[in-house]
Amino acid sequence: MSRKLFLLPILLLASTLLAWAHAYHASIMDVRYNPQKQQLEIALKVFTDDFETALSAGRPMAISLDQSPKPLVTQLITDLLRKSLAFGTKPGEVLPLQLLGMQKESDAHWLYCTVKLAKPVTGLSLRHSLLLPTFPDQMNIVNVEAGGKKQSLLFRDGEQEQKISW
Repeated sequence: MSRKLFLLPILLLASTLLAWAHAYHASIMDVRYNPQKQQLEIALKVFTDDFETALSAGRPMAISLDQSPKPLVTQLITDLLRKSLAFGTKPGEVLPLQLLGMQKESDAHWLYCTVKLAKPVTGLSLRHSLLLPTFPDQMNIVNVEAGGKKQSLLFRDGEQEQKISW
């Protein structure tokens, strides 16, 4: 009996820690403006389980970043990113985003992309709604390094578009 009483607090603590371990939904995106190449270089970190949930929405089978066919995963990621991220230098413009690849890191994945620019710029607009349709509490943090300045922005439900200047 005393052994069961001893295990109960440990089990309660373990279940609390598991629930706490991923009690929020967030992504982190680093954007670096490369004026020599006239492009934005993007690294986006997403929790694997959240991203797979979004990629699987409306599909007959669940999508796994590691086990589903690579061409399918690449196409679904590209489609989701192009739907959720829009970089522009003038109102209404959406510059083409190119997915370069991804890298697994423990319980997350890094996605690498570029956005080509037609000319040097001193600012842009960004619409960032990644995972918001799936998780209304989603927070998308963006760190921008451009023109010798570093800035951080927060995108969430109701605050999906922002202008960045340097």
